[in-house]
Amino acid sequence: MTTTQRPAVAGALLRDWRERRRLSQLDLAGLADTSTRHLSFVETGRSRPSRSMVLKLGEALQMPLSDQNQVLLAAGHAPEFHDARRDAAATRYLLDVLDLALAAHDPWPALVIDAQFDVVATNTAVDRLLALVDPALLDPPVNVVRVMLAPGGLAERVVNYGPWRAHLLRQVRQHAAAAPSADLQALLAEAAGWPDRAGAEVNAPGPTFALPLELQVEGAVLRMYSTVATFGTPLDVAASELAIETFLPADEATRAWFARTS
Repeated sequence: MTTTQRPAVAGALLRDWRERRRLSQLDLAGLADTSTRHLSFVETGRSRPSRSMVLKLGEALQMPLSDQNQVLLAAGHAPEFHDARRDAAATRYLLDVLDLALAAHDPWPALVIDAQFDVVATNTAVDRLLALVDPALLDPPVNVVRVMLAPGGLAERVVNYGPWRAHLLRQVRQHAAAAPSADLQALLAEAAGWPDRAGAEVNAPGPTFALPLELQVEGAVLRMYSTVATFGTPLDVAASELAIETFLPADEATRAWFARTS
């Protein structure tokens, strides 16, 4: 019974992801270099997908590595991608690499976040900013969206709160659409209940090529540009779900503030 059900489960998972990406069978067959007939047989459980076919389809569908492993298991194959979180030594090695990247960015803020926007690691510059947050928001797991937008967080200090809130929640929605997550949907629902904050939003003069985060700290306005980096060729589930967000000073006053407090 199990052997006949497994391909059907694998096919259903693949069909769900195809529909999520809004691709026809013809579209996906072309991307994965297979026939629509074979793809149809896979999706209905009439054909058991090979290991290589699952991986081709997973890449074409831009499936997270954890979901590709799930389909492989459903099709009766061993997982392809390791997960550092299941091995203490691998976890320590990954964290060491991340700590090195964060330390290299000092004195400017940098942090590592996971797929749920929970904070995995920070450098000392971020720690200084977190010291301004209500300790109740710093109980693990610390969530960067709550820290930025929830009452007791940095919301009252964000000068351009409206645009920054819209930007941050748009990022969460995009992640939720790309890899559906009950945690992200719950976070969006929670954010909808947080009070909005009206007020003047003043941008410092000068060239602006991206939306800066503007924070009121110690009587000064810190203006920072955010960049996000991920591992380019992840082979590990944990690593594939992590992003390093770094902030660069947008003006001399911000540069001087971080240099002074480093």
